[in-house]
Amino acid sequence: MTDVMTPDDAARALGVSLEMVDGGVRDRAVERFRENSIRLPTFAELANPSTIPAEILGALGGVDRDGPDPRNLFRTHWYNDRNGGIVDVPQHVELPSELTGVDARIVLALGNRFPMVNVHKVQAAYACLVPAIVTGQFDPTTSRAIWPSTGNYARGGVAISTIMGCRGVAVLPEGMSRERFDWLDRWIGDPDDVIRTYGTESNVKEIYDACNELSKDPANVVFNQFSQFWNHLGHYWLTGQALEHVYEEVTADFAGARLAAFVSASGSAGTLGAGDYLKDTHGAKIVAVEALECPTMLYNGFGEHNIQGIGDKHIPLIHNVTNTDIAVAISDRSTDALNAMFNTEAGRTYLVDNVGCEPALVESLVDLGFSSICNTLAAIKTAKHLRLTSDDVIMTVATDGSEMYNSERELYIAEHNGGRYTTTDAAAAFAGHIEAVDTAHLLEMGQVERDRVFNLAYFTWVEQQGIEVPEFEARRSQTFWDNLRPLVGDLDELIVDFNTRTGLG
Repeated sequence: MTDVMTPDDAARALGVSLEMVDGGVRDRAVERFRENSIRLPTFAELANPSTIPAEILGALGGVDRDGPDPRNLFRTHWYNDRNGGIVDVPQHVELPSELTGVDARIVLALGNRFPMVNVHKVQAAYACLVPAIVTGQFDPTTSRAIWPSTGNYARGGVAISTIMGCRGVAVLPEGMSRERFDWLDRWIGDPDDVIRTYGTESNVKEIYDACNELSKDPANVVFNQFSQFWNHLGHYWLTGQALEHVYEEVTADFAGARLAAFVSASGSAGTLGAGDYLKDTHGAKIVAVEALECPTMLYNGFGEHNIQGIGDKHIPLIHNVTNTDIAVAISDRSTDALNAMFNTEAGRTYLVDNVGCEPALVESLVDLGFSSICNTLAAIKTAKHLRLTSDDVIMTVATDGSEMYNSERELYIAEHNGGRYTTTDAAAAFAGHIEAVDTAHLLEMGQVERDRVFNLAYFTWVEQQGIEVPEFEARRSQTFWDNLRPLVGDLDELIVDFNTRTGLG
């Protein structure tokens, strides 16, 4: 019989603790941050940027949003515009029924408004590193921050490490998009700090193996997004509240509106934490999405795919599986095809002239990268399955924009369209990958299905990565997850104290 562990003990065993680890390390971090004039934003400030002190907001106007400036920490939130200014409501796009073919309103918050990396993963990286800084777990003067991912989180981690004055190391598969590596080449001075592991999107175990080897050096501290519960907590409070704000904005004049579902592809499962918030506050169903070519949740399956950022042949430790309502699979054939359609002149013309979309809406589709298109298709599938109406809203995120996949699109058009994309190609893509969306490869998850998916994580986390069974099992209860929520408020108190010690509070 499995030993029972309390939720609090399990959280501490899994590294979710704000106890001071080493006061001397914390003091060296204070000195480093004082020397470099680095002030840490609280989570409350990132959730509501209007509360950021006026002198900080005023200074941001002269700071390059994409540069390695520590003041860009105060832009690691959902309230940025394209030029680095702050907006009242997170920028978003609502897809019309002419495009989606469903009555339900599908709304995407735009992740490429985040600074430096143009993806919301930079916020997750901040959420993971800052607790280690303020509790003396990470010494910015001597330690290296190791950021394993399939690309975007690693880039976010490198950006956050750099502007905090410490060394960041990206660990990612060698087969990821060229744009990811081009960015890393610009930000990382030592080529040894970009570690290319075997394979592509689904080869996450190879990433873990590399990190386990790196962790033998005590100077290396691994911030594994798949097991870092601060990743979940950051998205629960920050992404969750941002999406709630967008929902309230788009339904302000609709008394009968209902937040029916939150849809998100599962890479690390961090963003799915926003679904937990929206379920707690609005009763939204949580829809987890994976690649049809790697259908782990649906069919215990495995495989390779090209929806970069999702579907990694395992269940992340931070996925609150027993709170997930629906699992959906989308094929990378669809995301590849629609990435070409949305970002070519012929494709855009077809959407305006033949589908009836407004030109401004079509122009905004440039903000949808592979996983963003995946989320959109999963939202359409969910709307059809649940028979949602115009009173229903599905919230999701455009994790990154198409600019991360220009090289992938060029390769696709060369291989599938003879190097030239025409309106005939666009018509085929629209018919085959939007109009043809059905309710296949969708599973409503009751207790049996949730337990099956939860149990799949055992093989990665207990057998491979050494998590003890009692702490692994504690995550099955919602009490474990509920008990994590107040930690963000406690962390904010530590951030305020840290800033006071630097003299920058």
